Amino acid sequence: MTRWVLSHRLPVVLVWVVLTLAGGALSGSTIDKLSYESRLPDKQSQAANDGLAQRFSQTGGKNAPLLLVVTVPQGATVDDDEVRGEWRDLIAKVTPKGGRSVSYAGPGGESLVSKDQRTTVALVYPPANRSNAPYAQSLPGVKAAVEHARIAGAPVELTGQPVLSGRDSGATRSPIYETLIGALGALVVLALVFASGLAVVPLLMAAVAIPTTFLLVRGITGVTDVSFIVQFLVALIGLGIAIDYALLIVTRWREERQKPGADGADPEARREAVVRAVASAGHAVALSGATVAISLAALVVLPVPFLRSVGYAGLLIPLVSVAIAVTLLPVMLYGWGDKLDRPRRAHRPDSKVWSRIAGLTTRRPALCAVLSGAVLLALAAPVLALRLGQPATATLAQGGKPAAAFQRIVDAGFGEGIARPLEVIVPEGRGDAVHTALAGIDGVAGSAAPADWTRGGQRVIDVWTTADPSSGTGRSTVTAVMDLAEDTPGALAGGGPATDVDFIDAVYGSLGLILAFVALLTFVVLARTLRSVVLPLKALVLNALSTCAAYGVVVLVWQKGYGSEALFDTPAIGAITIWIPMAVFAFLFGLSMDYEVFILHRIRETHLELTAGGERDTVVPSVVTGISRTGRLVTSAALILFLAFTALASIPITDVKVFATALAAGIVIDATVVRGLLTPALVTLLGRSNWWFPRSLGRLLVTTPGQAPGPRTHPAEDDAAGCGGQQAASAAADPTEQAGSRSRA
Repeated sequence: MTRWVLSHRLPVVLVWVVLTLAGGALSGSTIDKLSYESRLPDKQSQAANDGLAQRFSQTGGKNAPLLLVVTVPQGATVDDDEVRGEWRDLIAKVTPKGGRSVSYAGPGGESLVSKDQRTTVALVYPPANRSNAPYAQSLPGVKAAVEHARIAGAPVELTGQPVLSGRDSGATRSPIYETLIGALGALVVLALVFASGLAVVPLLMAAVAIPTTFLLVRGITGVTDVSFIVQFLVALIGLGIAIDYALLIVTRWREERQKPGADGADPEARREAVVRAVASAGHAVALSGATVAISLAALVVLPVPFLRSVGYAGLLIPLVSVAIAVTLLPVMLYGWGDKLDRPRRAHRPDSKVWSRIAGLTTRRPALCAVLSGAVLLALAAPVLALRLGQPATATLAQGGKPAAAFQRIVDAGFGEGIARPLEVIVPEGRGDAVHTALAGIDGVAGSAAPADWTRGGQRVIDVWTTADPSSGTGRSTVTAVMDLAEDTPGALAGGGPATDVDFIDAVYGSLGLILAFVALLTFVVLARTLRSVVLPLKALVLNALSTCAAYGVVVLVWQKGYGSEALFDTPAIGAITIWIPMAVFAFLFGLSMDYEVFILHRIRETHLELTAGGERDTVVPSVVTGISRTGRLVTSAALILFLAFTALASIPITDVKVFATALAAGIVIDATVVRGLLTPALVTLLGRSNWWFPRSLGRLLVTTPGQAPGPRTHPAEDDAAGCGGQQAASAAADPTEQAGSRSRA
């Protein structure tokens, strides 16, 4: 294919230029089409929230209420008629048009008074807009009305989750700034790697990949809703992946330009260098893109449109990057590679540092495997304490008047769950009976069912838990409320806590099958390419360990709070948002496999070359050569991705920060502990079994066991230097000779 691309350079360039310009021109309107909706089809909570939105003017549902609280002076009580009247008037004043509210001053709000009769809370639900800040239009007016309000001389305070989590509001800007920061960091790394004008080539490929991917995302928005988070993923993860793939091929092209037959200035030599580079490194890039796409398929099969849209966009990122790397990049290298590779200097493919590291790991493989494995397990251990859910309100309530006001609510005995009530819709005729039953559930701190919360024969009952609904105890109570609603004809349980329970069930209910699907498909692709059973299994195990280690870091930083303030100026959130672990797995599993593929591809290539030369013990030399020639590349690629994820973490949305933290930690752990130490140690320990590939499996996968090609006698044979050429040589080899070669290896 590379020869065809080089023979049609102008059409190839024109196609990518058109796609880039169109994607860039339409990127703004594409971002405008992204959705802030997160729906759960066929779930009880979604049906309840839809009913609330239709009958009650987009109030409530998964959007938590604003809380107004006042504590009257010592000696006074809220039961005083004058206090009751003042409170009723204030709540009516702050409730926006179309909104709904409940307080003790009206029927159905008896639970909203403390036992000592001095503190009362009101719940206010403004109409919500479909954005990341649903109360953006109403909240300023509510704050203004409350600011100078007094009840019996005591100040009224405004709090609740929408106020306490205000740090997340308004984060709707495009990711241009963060992308530029990530690109600048990548340019610095590339300049250190190439020390020439070649440093700009991978960035140019990313500049084509990002707008092209946005153009394709625009097409998806015409078919289904696409989450607003996709814009950040396409811009920053797309930046890192496109640069990484281009970096691999450009590095290999530079190496090939120094080999006989491809080192001249004539067109044929330049063409030969490009063809060889794409035949080897391009094959690894295509395989890497396939593994990333496979892992992202885990999101596509989920019954959650929000995550499916992330999966669709995520699939486009590696596919577009691979397409650019094997079409536009060869044209660029053929026409401008030599001109940009200035100053021209001898290129040493082997890294002295990584040669020493590889030598150490192969001399003491057992010790390296034990130590690096222990580090991985230690980092992964905190994952056992992983808690899925929305951030606990108490963890948001740190500092300031809203935090103090919420703590006063909790201290007065209203329960932490009042910040995120469940909203149960029941037939109007069953309202009182269901209200009584709900109030009697163990763990329910209070409930409210005002008479004016009735529309179209349906009545709304708010129920809140004593413990935070994201805690284990609170979630048990939430489940009990949902079970009661399910057993009541015509009743539905909605609200944020019910949505969380249904979300967990939808995302993780079939987790085992999804993981098995991804693992099996990845194994098939790797086994077919690497001609090995052991190496793909090892890769899957190490990827699982590195992913768990990334989860462990997230638990330590964001759930436990070890570093969230210092690193992000953001308090610990106490729980990990439900969608994040699944999305992290989908992206990180594939991205981590990239480096495994790069390394194993080079180790196998060296093994085949040594076998062809008559070497019998190829394991240690193959590992040392493979690591020494990919270590610097993998480190540079990982650093570029790390910088992209660091830029992603600067997005002022806490969920995105947590997601970026997991990806950045996973990439660093994978490129150092796993690929730098554990992989070479295990390959060394496994010895000849690395290349075990039974004929029966080969027939099943429509391939043949690995076989070294014969010695190269002509430069053109370097076309077979990559796996593709070696596969062809293997297929053509005499069966008897294959058997003999397998016994020598």
